[in-house]
Amino acid sequence: MRDVNKYMPKNKVSLLPKSRTSGKLRIGILGIYHESNTFLPSSTEWPDFENGHLLTGNKICEEYRSAFHEIGGILEVLEKEDTLEIIPILYAEATPSGTISSGTADKLMETLHDQLLKSLPLDGLMVVPHGAAVAVGIPDFDGHWLSWVRSQVGPDMPIVGTIDPHCNLSQQMVDAVNALVAYKTNPHIDQREVGKEAAGILLDALSGRRKPKMKAVQLPMAISIEMQHTGSSPCLELYQLSARLAARPGIMSTSIVLGFPYADVPEMGSSLIVVSDGDDALALVTLIELQRHMENHHCDFSGKKIGLEDLIPEISEAEKPLLLLDMGDNVGGGSPGDSTFLLKILEDNELGRSFVCIYDPEAVGLLKAFKPEDNISVKVGGKTDRNHGDPVLLKGKLLRTVLGKFTENQPRHGGQVNFDMGETAIVETIEGNTVMVTSRRVVPFSLQQLIQSGINPEDYQILVAKGVNAPLAAYMPVCKQLIRVNTPGVTRADMQNLPYKNRRKPLFPFEPMPLSL
Repeated sequence: MRDVNKYMPKNKVSLLPKSRTSGKLRIGILGIYHESNTFLPSSTEWPDFENGHLLTGNKICEEYRSAFHEIGGILEVLEKEDTLEIIPILYAEATPSGTISSGTADKLMETLHDQLLKSLPLDGLMVVPHGAAVAVGIPDFDGHWLSWVRSQVGPDMPIVGTIDPHCNLSQQMVDAVNALVAYKTNPHIDQREVGKEAAGILLDALSGRRKPKMKAVQLPMAISIEMQHTGSSPCLELYQLSARLAARPGIMSTSIVLGFPYADVPEMGSSLIVVSDGDDALALVTLIELQRHMENHHCDFSGKKIGLEDLIPEISEAEKPLLLLDMGDNVGGGSPGDSTFLLKILEDNELGRSFVCIYDPEAVGLLKAFKPEDNISVKVGGKTDRNHGDPVLLKGKLLRTVLGKFTENQPRHGGQVNFDMGETAIVETIEGNTVMVTSRRVVPFSLQQLIQSGINPEDYQILVAKGVNAPLAAYMPVCKQLIRVNTPGVTRADMQNLPYKNRRKPLFPFEPMPLSL
């Protein structure tokens, strides 16, 4: 791990508090939010954050006040308190992608330093990490920046945060804060509510009404990605148990950390968090109950995989409209978004009119030279590497090009409101399928991606979304059935075939479950 001092600007200024201008308690809000897929050969760079959300000051509030995002929930709670002054500091978020480069990590830490310096003094702090950020040389980047913040504000100031349940929880993260609360749904449609819950814990700590103390445990298991849907078994029963335990007197919060299998780090795997009102013994008993349930049902969390070789009969027998989930090219897990395996199957077989979205800025550049209704012939997708299929030659006509910006005003995974897939070309192939070709990777969390581009999702028998569980909130209202496909790629569901070097051992399903209770 790098020396923290490396992140300081050359002209350092001491982190001394400014004099107060009001008698209100000053509550900061800050976050660095990234889900890093370490199996990708490409890195995450500073422009990826600039093209995501790189916000300071009041721009944070303007972006998220009305959003279904944890910052929106935090603001909703804190802005009701006349005794508080909200200090929005920094929120840096990039679409899931590869390991954060060394230079980008440096710049994030320098920006964090500068913005925190401007914001002192503070009486409390809300933090918004993802929990699965990895930087070159810093495998636990969330724990790193959270620990640095703690070192600057001192040991006594309450810090409460939210995390994505696809966090790989580390002890460094736990030690840096007073409490962490994970979203309780996957797809993540409760982020605003979780923000409200976390803000309430901070207010309890500031007022002295309660004394949040956190206990956490890393489990000797990793939940297969397709089994992480909280609305169905086995997660449904686990989350129901967690909710019952959270209602126990003296317990402030319980969190299931599902884990992010695409980060090759020692923390990879599932974890549990319990926040109690100063009662370590009660928190420990509660943790043990949750752990026992997960260990007793560990085989249920492995799932059964449907591969490409089984797919055509599965599609033929499925009720339509059908949602095909491209798990190996899960953009929300950092994949390149240009896998062509499903596109080729749909083009080569008469399975029903289909919609597919492919990231390919090169193809967009070529298609821009055509006019709507022009006949086209262009190779699309499969250009990042050979792990995600070969380019597919599309023949048909260009329907139109669009700028690619769209908005979402309903609770959807990720809680974001504004999206930008860049210049986008929409093609209808000779086979009757529609292919949306984008110049920016975009997560398939909103049907507005289609609708605001002039595409009616109800016109199709098959819709392909490059994800696992996250697209369900958007797509299932128009689909009668879904099939999760274990396609090849850097986000493939069969994690045992990923080239881990740094994961902890023993860890089920790689090794037998070491029952510890």
